[in-house]
Amino acid sequence: MTTPTLTLTAKQMIYCGVCTLPPEYCEFGLTPDKCKKWVQEKHSDLYENLYSQNALAEKLGKTTLESKPSNEAEDRKKAKEAAKIERELQKKMASKVIITRIARNKRKCVTSIYGLENFGIDLKKASKTFATKFACGSSVVKNNQGNEEIVVPEENVELTEEKKSKK
Repeated sequence: MTTPTLTLTAKQMIYCGVCTLPPEYCEFGLTPDKCKKWVQEKHSDLYENLYSQNALAEKLGKTTLESKPSNEAEDRKKAKEAAKIERELQKKMASKVIITRIARNKRKCVTSIYGLENFGIDLKKASKTFATKFACGSSVVKNNQGNEEIVVPEENVELTEEKKSKK
């Protein structure tokens, strides 16, 4: 007795390059106008299926009076959230990682690394990685502004680099 084999094929999904939702759901996202432009530029056939006059007339025919009318407060809230996301993106794009050398006592110095948290890096894990990489103690401390930074003793960093250059 033979059993029929079932072949499955993976469906290719398209996700919006702006909001990362499927294009069918972009209208419910925070930036529907930008998403519409993206779909029109990248996938014109899908744009025709979603936003052509026939598709819009079909959607309009399915709507009833019982559906919830759009609320101005919701529209303002969505616009505010979209502006917030845009500001966060601008802040992330403008952020920098700052590495400074701080003198402690006479010959002793430490290297301070600030700004990694803006890129989604866990400072505790990064500190541990620096400690193993440079064979020294590394710690996460708060600076004068109240932000966290990683502090690495510089003597050990220099010694480790010298050992690498000798090999």
